[in-house]
Amino acid sequence: MAGTTAKHQSSSTDDQELLDSRGGEPGWIHTDPWRVLRIQSEFVNGFGALADLGPAISVFGSARTSSDDPFFKLGEEVAAKLVNAGFAVITGGGPGIMEAANKGAYEAGGRSVGLDVELPYESGLNDFVNLGISFRYFFVRKTMFVKYSQGFIVLPGGYGTLDEVFEALTLAQTGKVTAFPVVLIGVDYWAGLIDWLRARVVKHGNIAVEDLDLIASTDDIDLAVKIMSDAQPGCAS
Repeated sequence: MAGTTAKHQSSSTDDQELLDSRGGEPGWIHTDPWRVLRIQSEFVNGFGALADLGPAISVFGSARTSSDDPFFKLGEEVAAKLVNAGFAVITGGGPGIMEAANKGAYEAGGRSVGLDVELPYESGLNDFVNLGISFRYFFVRKTMFVKYSQGFIVLPGGYGTLDEVFEALTLAQTGKVTAFPVVLIGVDYWAGLIDWLRARVVKHGNIAVEDLDLIASTDDIDLAVKIMSDAQPGCAS
């Protein structure tokens, strides 16, 4: 399988070195500007690798989900159905739900994309990625998810998953991206979050009630795929 599969063993990351201003190296004022060139190269490499990808959907979820978890199977199934609907599947390239989605896409004969990021406690891309890119910087990787995806399907996950969800919602709410559906799979899992948004965030006027329409929640993976397809330009439905 094609792709970068470098293992990350460092206890610190380039993100940490860039963002940590607490007593960093004395020469930071000279080294930080040069990091711009490394950041630029990551954008160039990502744009070049994904330019011809075609329509794609990102699938997110916990790296901690085991292969015997029902949501792992759902991740495989939704990815296979996305491929059958004409989409490539993009994940973070790691274990858990990411591996499930890559596996489903790969076994369905589709493009199975993994966007790996340097972390001190995770290592490389899973075995079902056939187009893989490794990034040092989270913000470069996150740009690739949004630029090359036509929507997000989100299975249960933690902080990283929530980060991707709310970044997508913020971009859609502010008009930075258009026709960008976000579907949460697992009604029971996500119910508390949606109830909290309605009962607290809307109630306090921090979002409009219409902003909740940016989120769909379902247990029906066929519906999730249909929402993605219906949002595509030129779709008649």
